[in-house]
Amino acid sequence: MYQALKIVLDIQEFDMKMIRLMRLKKERLKELTHIDSLRQELLKQQADKKEEISDLSRSIAAQEIKIHEIKEKIKKLETKQSTVKKVDEFNALTHEMTSAEREKIATEHIASDMIDKRNLEEEILGKIKESLAQSEESSRALEEEIKESIRMINREGSDLKVSRDELAKTADTEVLRIYQRLLNNKKDRVVVPIENRNCSGCHIALTAQHENLVRKGERLVFCEHCSRIHYWQESEEIEGTAVATKRRRRRAANV
Repeated sequence: MYQALKIVLDIQEFDMKMIRLMRLKKERLKELTHIDSLRQELLKQQADKKEEISDLSRSIAAQEIKIHEIKEKIKKLETKQSTVKKVDEFNALTHEMTSAEREKIATEHIASDMIDKRNLEEEILGKIKESLAQSEESSRALEEEIKESIRMINREGSDLKVSRDELAKTADTEVLRIYQRLLNNKKDRVVVPIENRNCSGCHIALTAQHENLVRKGERLVFCEHCSRIHYWQESEEIEGTAVATKRRRRRAANV
């Protein structure tokens, strides 16, 4: 059984590298999405501000038309007043002209406030455009660096998959099927050693009987807590795997 696990352990090393690459790629794609979301937000602010300025311009034009109409009305009242002879009619026209003049002044104030607001919004729009231009310039190089990083990840992932698939052809079909099912579920190492009578996957203590079964290596032994496959890392059959190489490096480092 250890011979079957030896191949699966090497397959697992390929899978762990590919999982790390996929996670890195996901993070890099998130960075691209974040950069694009900042750009889209600035574009939206720009579009909203342009629409706001357009609305103000339409409102200002409407107020100017209204002012013109009031002025025309006052002129007509003045012309009419010059022809009347009765005092009551004269006074009534005077009162009407005074009201029209007050309306004109109020409308002019409204139009003036709108023009001031439009000028302010146009300044803000200019700053948004400036920020957008700066963002485009600064993000261009970063986006290209991220995209190149993703291309490298894809190439490395493709090479790993080719090697992994070739190795998988030599694996025990049933053991590989069980391993693949566990890997799909956990997205992490699923063939792990026992360390100090603990599962090195979930770190929960195991029984002596369980350890003895793993030592014998006669069949697959699963952790009763996390369902990972256990192996005895001192087994001679495991020698030569990537896992064994890593274990020797750790020992050398601790000496």
